[in-house]
Amino acid sequence: MRSMMAGLMVAVGSANLCVAAEGLTGTLVVLNKAEASASLLDCATGREIKRLPTGAGPHEVAVSPDGATAVIADYGTREPGHTLTVIDLARQEIRRTIDLKEHHRPHGLQFLPGGKRVVVTAEHEQFVLVVEIATGTIEHAIPTGQRVSHMLVISPDAKRVFVANIGSGNVSVINLDSAAVIATVPTGRGAEGIDISPDGREVWVGNRGQDTLSVIDAATLKVVATLPCASFPIRVKFTPDGVHVLVSNARSGDVAVFDAAQRKEIRRIGMGETAADDREDRLFRDRFGKSPVPVGILIAPGGGLAFVANTNADVVSVIDLANWTIARRLTAGREPDGLAYSPLVLGALTQE
Repeated sequence: MRSMMAGLMVAVGSANLCVAAEGLTGTLVVLNKAEASASLLDCATGREIKRLPTGAGPHEVAVSPDGATAVIADYGTREPGHTLTVIDLARQEIRRTIDLKEHHRPHGLQFLPGGKRVVVTAEHEQFVLVVEIATGTIEHAIPTGQRVSHMLVISPDAKRVFVANIGSGNVSVINLDSAAVIATVPTGRGAEGIDISPDGREVWVGNRGQDTLSVIDAATLKVVATLPCASFPIRVKFTPDGVHVLVSNARSGDVAVFDAAQRKEIRRIGMGETAADDREDRLFRDRFGKSPVPVGILIAPGGGLAFVANTNADVVSVIDLANWTIARRLTAGREPDGLAYSPLVLGALTQE
């Protein structure tokens, strides 16, 4: 039996942080880009249960609604990737590898309701794919016609997909029933981070090349607000109650917190980390100096904690959203980025 302590001392480097466990159990999936691996961490203890191999350059991961399956986009490194790695979380093993064949640089992905299919970008060819996981069948290949179709988010009713296109500085809106683009919404240079409010009314987009956020009305598909957000806003996440929006800023090395209703930045949370010295073979290298380069954001289902992958510092910072402070730091592998959560509580597997 795993014991849940009200406070937990976690050693990270030379620092010890007192941690309130917050009652969060389950598994955190952390992708390690520089190691081509996925770490499965116990949320209660921070302990790594298993590290599994993936394809080269794993960037993003999604977990099925039942928490049983993780699908990883193998983006590639210098050579474009073209596979999805499928993990059976209960068994802690690779279930299969899906070859996307002529579709390369898979990146943003999300499960559709039912947990049998994912929607994933194929950045290199400017497509969005609907893939059936059990067979690896590509059910739809939808062209965006936009450069560097990178991240995506599915509307709460699963009728539309919003795709951020870095190179074109806009968002493609796809109708899933017709499997076609129905609108292209200009936002700003380097549109990348994207999320939709829990009520489905607004889509927020981080324009990393302009240090701005665009707020899109999901009904009219018009930009209704443009907000300043320095520096290099790269990921955007709503809290489950829709009250706040968290934005990771790669250059400034912090997370901005916005009041969603007021559309106003209300605080910044520094990561308290610096980049590792061995940055030459990492994706961002020395682009942001000593910044820890916070990228991936995951908010726990209850909304009490946020996990932020500091990709150049090899640390996942855990933010207590009750007091907006760093409560804990976790380590997985080298160059963490994509994050996902499963309610499954894993233990070390034993041979009978």
